[in-house]
Amino acid sequence: MFFFLFSASACCLTILLISRIFAIQVGLVDKPNSRKLHHGHIPLVGGIAIYLSICAMYVYQDNYLPHSTAYLIGASILLIVGILDDRFDLPVIPRIIIQAFVIILLMMDGVYLYSLGNLLPDNMQILGWAGYIITLFAMWASVNAFNMTDGIDGLLGGVTCVSLLGLGVSFYLGNQNNLAMWCLTLIAIIIPYLLLNLCIPFGKKFKVFMGDAGSTLIGFTVLWLLLLATQGNDAVIAAVTGLWLIAVPLMDMVTVMLSRILQKQSPFRPDRGHLHHILMNQGLSAHQTLLIIVIMALFFAFLGILLEQFKIKEIISLLLFLSVFSTYFHLMRKLRFAAVKQQATKESQVTVNETNPIIYK
Repeated sequence: MFFFLFSASACCLTILLISRIFAIQVGLVDKPNSRKLHHGHIPLVGGIAIYLSICAMYVYQDNYLPHSTAYLIGASILLIVGILDDRFDLPVIPRIIIQAFVIILLMMDGVYLYSLGNLLPDNMQILGWAGYIITLFAMWASVNAFNMTDGIDGLLGGVTCVSLLGLGVSFYLGNQNNLAMWCLTLIAIIIPYLLLNLCIPFGKKFKVFMGDAGSTLIGFTVLWLLLLATQGNDAVIAAVTGLWLIAVPLMDMVTVMLSRILQKQSPFRPDRGHLHHILMNQGLSAHQTLLIIVIMALFFAFLGILLEQFKIKEIISLLLFLSVFSTYFHLMRKLRFAAVKQQATKESQVTVNETNPIIYK
């Protein structure tokens, strides 16, 4: 097992070091702008390296993975579209249509959200045809939640590893050892990207970013595993437990988009209102912010698994999750408004100083 995991990490690291050279040559790089404050042109090869490593490890692994063929076809399509988006900045609508097409392929293979579990006493909540529609929105939400998480170095990789760890533990406790091992393999693949993204140990010269290709791939992968974990006869956790495993990216996405709508703005309009932005506005460094958010994600994942193992009723778990989300939403809204007000005050002070300069004698 350890040799297999080491091979997965070595494979990804090798691909990262090689692909970054070609990315620079073809212009597949992230350039600084008003929202992206990094220095230099950073290769967007994280997603490519992770995808190729997944394919390589899939070929060499001996154990059966359910619905893996549909997953790999969908992942391939999303990766290609993501690379084109990273290079040419594609419009939103075509990307959403292609994402819907990919999840339809997955649903045609039998992977979709058809049950919400036992939210009511002795009553399995079967969704019927509505499950297909909900799965489409769940896929879109998963992809965009993890995409929005990719705001500071290490954050997307760190939060993803937490979700995969929670899924791996859940599969192991549910005697789904093949899928548990696959979750560990994915973590092993992501670790080299994390190290280069955080400039460890090679320094800033070898820094890489995930890109939309990577964040889309990760969102799709986590959704695939969540559906395998929560649906069907081989389900290992309740559907509501899955919410705890992706709590931080999910709550952040919903909070940001609802805040934009309440301010009569487009929910897709980029801003600096995400959790990592707000924490850094409070004076925290990027590394401190990363540590806090990863600890939050670990806590929520641990709590969700704990509720599952103690067989707490699913409706209680859901109500607790909604209470946590409500608290998070109101706190983030308050901090968001405070940050906007502070920024407006600074801008007004600058305007006053420019209009009425101080004259020293």
